[in-house]
Amino acid sequence: AADLWSVYSKPVPANCRELWALFLQCSCITVVIGGLFYNWMFASLEYSWYLSVATAISFSLLLLLTLFLVHPARCVFSIIMPTLGTKQGRKLLLSTCIMIVVVNITPNIISNIKTILQVIQCICKTSSESLLNSTALLDRASWEFGEAIQEVVHTINIYKPMNGHFQFSLLKNSSLIYEQMHLAGEKIGRDFFSVEVLVKDSVRVGNKLVAGFSMLYLCFESTWYLKNYLTNLRFDNFYITKKLERLAVDRKAAHLLVGSSKNLIRATSLRLSREEVMLCLVQAMLLTVALVLMLVVVAMDHFAFSVADTAVRKAAEFSGVPVSLSIKYSVSAGAKVEILPFLSKLVWLSHKGSPLQDFERSYHHYLTFSSAHCRINPPTPPNPSVLLVVGLLFCILYATIFLETYAHRLCRKIAGSFFESWEEKRVLYLYKKLSRKHKEE
Repeated sequence: AADLWSVYSKPVPANCRELWALFLQCSCITVVIGGLFYNWMFASLEYSWYLSVATAISFSLLLLLTLFLVHPARCVFSIIMPTLGTKQGRKLLLSTCIMIVVVNITPNIISNIKTILQVIQCICKTSSESLLNSTALLDRASWEFGEAIQEVVHTINIYKPMNGHFQFSLLKNSSLIYEQMHLAGEKIGRDFFSVEVLVKDSVRVGNKLVAGFSMLYLCFESTWYLKNYLTNLRFDNFYITKKLERLAVDRKAAHLLVGSSKNLIRATSLRLSREEVMLCLVQAMLLTVALVLMLVVVAMDHFAFSVADTAVRKAAEFSGVPVSLSIKYSVSAGAKVEILPFLSKLVWLSHKGSPLQDFERSYHHYLTFSSAHCRINPPTPPNPSVLLVVGLLFCILYATIFLETYAHRLCRKIAGSFFESWEEKRVLYLYKKLSRKHKEE
């Protein structure tokens, strides 16, 4: 491994064997990166198959030529790998989480909401139909009641109307109501579908922009790091390396490293400085906010499924509501007798006759709220694998927060292995700085 890294980090291969070794290394790297790049474009960013394949092949060939021919480009590419463990890599993983949630959880929520709306539509349609059917009960009751009144009128042989029946107007054609309810249901379905498409398209476009920007920023950040490393001796130069230790021992100044240990960090040490710990905590808080938002979406998915499942079960358990109409009617005849014409305004004798006819009947009907003929999609349960993948990605994200410091140290080590002569200058600059500070103290 040390020999292969030596060949990879050399500016120019020393012989033909190293040249072939470098080519094979670059080929293996480009094949792996090309496969990952294709999977990222096709599965995560949802580009078309042919576009993903064409882009991955073109990117792999360009990467192979660049790595094989350009020495600083190999250094920049090598620095990109640990940079994925920094905030830029977290942005890529976070965009992947968002895409997974939008593609898998959001349609599930909308599907369960549609199920709830179908239950409501079924209840409204069935109850309206049952209510319209109940008007037939009123029609029959009014007709029979009118028959009873006509019999009374014929019995006492007085003023006889043309038709003694009550005229009860009913809406016999219920297709208008069904049509209006169907149109309303279709409109709601179209609105939900348009919202679903809008959310998917917006997040998909936003995710592609964020992913593209993050990739470009990864390259820019690695190039910026190498540029500062090669032009600024003070940049990222506060590590106790093996070269610095050897230089201090050779000049009999090992006490400089012991006295300045508070300001310097050993490149191979796991200790984090106070500033690094505070930065990690701040990044963890920001990531926790994103995690809470993701958990809210996941909770909405479970809540929508629970409501939809309850609505479907309760709608199937709805029992009919009994409706009773009772009519009680009694008719009696009375006689009015005049004693004297001139006393007609003073004396009236009334005789209460016996009842002619009693009418007492009850009519029963059941109002129903659900029907087996309603088309209701079954509620869709949450996909546990999606939650598992999102949880795993967030575990990786939290791990990268605390690994970011070590990723920066690895970037410094990679740059030093590619430019050893410049690393010696940086070590000498740091040694002189420590010596000057020690003399001032």
